[in-house]
Amino acid sequence: MIIATMAKSEQILKRIYFEQLKGLRNLEIDFTEKPLVAIMGPNGAGKSTILHAIACVYNPVDTPYKTINHKLSYFFTPTSHSTWLGSSFRIYQSFRDGPSIKDDYETHFRKQKHRWYPRYDSRIERYVSFIGIKTCVPRIEKETQLGRIRFNTTTPLTDIISQQVRDIAGYVMNRNYDEYNEHKTSNNKHYMGVKTAGINYSSLSMGAGEQRIFYVISEVLKAPNHGLILIDEIDLLLHQDALFRLLEKIYERALQKKLQIIFTTHAHSILELDFIAFRHIHQTSDNTLCFSKTTPDTLYRLTGKQTSPIEFFVEDDLASTIIRKICSENKMSKYVSIKEYGSIENSFTLASAIVIQGDNNKDNMLIVLDGDRYTDDNEKKTRIKKVLTGNLPIDDEKRERALSKISQLIIPKNKSPESYFHELICAINTGDLTDEEKEIHSAAKEIIYTGNSHDFFDLLIERFDWDRKVGLYKLVNLLSRSNEWTSIKSNIQTWIEEKKDLISENEK
Repeated sequence: MIIATMAKSEQILKRIYFEQLKGLRNLEIDFTEKPLVAIMGPNGAGKSTILHAIACVYNPVDTPYKTINHKLSYFFTPTSHSTWLGSSFRIYQSFRDGPSIKDDYETHFRKQKHRWYPRYDSRIERYVSFIGIKTCVPRIEKETQLGRIRFNTTTPLTDIISQQVRDIAGYVMNRNYDEYNEHKTSNNKHYMGVKTAGINYSSLSMGAGEQRIFYVISEVLKAPNHGLILIDEIDLLLHQDALFRLLEKIYERALQKKLQIIFTTHAHSILELDFIAFRHIHQTSDNTLCFSKTTPDTLYRLTGKQTSPIEFFVEDDLASTIIRKICSENKMSKYVSIKEYGSIENSFTLASAIVIQGDNNKDNMLIVLDGDRYTDDNEKKTRIKKVLTGNLPIDDEKRERALSKISQLIIPKNKSPESYFHELICAINTGDLTDEEKEIHSAAKEIIYTGNSHDFFDLLIERFDWDRKVGLYKLVNLLSRSNEWTSIKSNIQTWIEEKKDLISENEK
C-alpha cells in the first residue's frame, strides 16, 4: 500500500546565517519584515553570493511551471584556488506540512570532503526563480545567426498573464504597447516581440533595459502563491523613474500572491520607498555585518575619514535635532557632525563595527538611543553579543568597548519619546513663552490621542505647515523649556563635557 504524502506549502524564508561562504562571515540576515527585501552594499561585499546561496536551498517544482534545480556547485564551482571546503550556512524557514506548521525549521548547508550536505533530495520544494545578471545581455548579442532572420509565424500572446505583462511593462516604460507577441523561425527559435506606435519589433531590436523589464515582470507574474523571486542588480540598465514603477508593481503582486522578492541593488534613491526592507552589507576584518535601512552616510563613515572632532549617531531626525540643541547649549555645534543610523538594531551593529575596525579616532563617537528600548546594559550586551560572537576574554573585552560607545536619552519606562515630549510641552508654564511658542503650546494641548505615538510631532508640523527641519527645531526648542530637559539630556551632557578638553587641544 502506497501512502501519498502531501506537498509542503506556504513556505517562508525567515532568515539565513552565513558562518563562512566566500567573503561572508558570521552574517545573519532577516527576511520577515516585508515581502520585498533589498540587499545593498559596495562591490565585493557579497550581495550576489547571498542570492546564489538562497537559490540553492529549495528543491525545484514542476507546476505551475517547471523551475531550475539550482545546486551550490553551479555557483561555487571548485577550482585550483578554492574547493569551498569549510563553507557553511544555515537557513531558517517556516512551511505547512499537511495540517501542521513547521516554524523556524533549520537546514544546515555545508561543504565537506568532496560534496555539499545535506543531500539535495532532502530539500523542501518551493517555486524559485533566480534572475541573474545574464538576463541583462541584449538578445542580439546572444544571437548566433549571421544572415537574415525570418519569422515564419507571429502569435499574439493573449492569455491573462501575458496581457498583464504587457500592461505593467507599458506602465513601467511609460509606453503604450498595443501587442505582445511571440515570433518563431523555421529552425524553431522563439523571440518575444511587441508593437507600439504602429511599429513592430522583436527582442532582437530591444534595448537591454526594456528586455529585462519584460523578463522580470513575467517571472513575478508567473510565480504561484508563496513563490520566491531572486533578482541580481535589479536597477541595472533602468532609469530611476522606471525602477520606482517596477518596484511598485512587483510589490503589489507580492502582496497578492504572498511572494518573497529579494534583490540586490546599488540604487540608494530607493531608500525612500517604505514598502521595501533594506539590508546593507558591510565587511570588516572579522565579520560581515548587516544594517537594516541605515543611511549611506553612516556606512561611508565606517571606512571614510572623520570630518569633525566629535561625531554622534542617532536613530532619526528628531533625535538629531535634540543632539544639535544640546551641542548648541554647550557652544559645541561647529565641532560636531550627526548622522542617522536608522533602526535601533543598527546601533549595536554599528558599535561592534567601530570596535572591530579599531580606529582610535572613533573614541570620539557616541551612538545615542532614543531611550524607549534596550535601556538596561544587560539588554544591550545581549544584542551586541549577537554581532560580536565568541567566548574568549578578548571577545568579552570587545563587547564591553562596544557597550561603552552607546548612550541614550533619559525618558520614563514604557513611554515613547514623541508622546513623552508632547506631554512635557503641554505641561510647560506659558508665562515666559513667546507668542509663537504659546501658539504651539496651545495647538499641542489640542492633540489628545493620535492612534500612533509617533504622530504627535508630525501632526503639529502638518498643522503649522512647517518644513520638517524647521518644525523639529521649533518643537525641540520648546521642549528645552520643560523642567525635565536637564534629565533628558543628562547622559549626553556628561559625555560632551568629557570631550571639551579634546576641543581645546584641537584649537591650540
